[in-house]
Amino acid sequence: MPPSDNPTPASTPDTARTPRQRYRAQVQQEIKQAALAQIAAGGIEALSINAIAKTLGMSGPALYKYFRNRDDLLTVLISDGYEDAAEAIRTAAHRVADRSPRARLLALAHAYRDWALAQPHRYLLLAGTPAAAYEAPAHTTDSARAVMGPFVAVLAEGEPWPAAEPLYDEVRAWVTATPAVTDWIATYAPKATDPVPALAASVLAWTRMHGIVSLEVQGNFGGMGHDAATLLDLEMGALADAVGLAGGA
Repeated sequence: MPPSDNPTPASTPDTARTPRQRYRAQVQQEIKQAALAQIAAGGIEALSINAIAKTLGMSGPALYKYFRNRDDLLTVLISDGYEDAAEAIRTAAHRVADRSPRARLLALAHAYRDWALAQPHRYLLLAGTPAAAYEAPAHTTDSARAVMGPFVAVLAEGEPWPAAEPLYDEVRAWVTATPAVTDWIATYAPKATDPVPALAASVLAWTRMHGIVSLEVQGNFGGMGHDAATLLDLEMGALADAVGLAGGA
């Protein structure tokens, strides 16, 4: 079953909260639900603090007690989305942990697609056209990396791909310039002696998945007679072959 459209944020258990804290958390959740409903109906640009306040029977100034502004609310929605997607991927990784690396890669890719199709407005919030004049804070990058972490772990079991050497050179420069990336790879693939092939393969996996899933979510495959799941199998299978992942589908 896909994750809930209204995830409960990781926080202090209700039994440890004061009544005021529980009330605040409840109102914040209601605001986020109203915001997601707006986005589902009209896209990111439809997000309006005043409209949310009206929906909830609040004044605009009252709502600002819970979120500083539209961008603050948008950041929380994006972080929640990444956390929910990451949980879906982690769940899939746990479910297929005893299968071959190739089978695990395909399972993770389908978990990513399933999450996106179950709540396309949240997927587009993460991967679609950014909101005008909005710049996501740096910490959302860590959330995005959590989604791809299990892919790194699987792809680290492959072999270097000679044809990808130009990409390896670019990724190596990225790793050298960004120590946080090295730490990220070490977290998910601690046995990898060289993080570059696994990271480059993960970038390729992301671009292939993003291309297929984005086109499907936006309805661009309509009337073409094929199943996007078939495309995903072919793309992930080709990548698995390229990097020498063992096992059948």
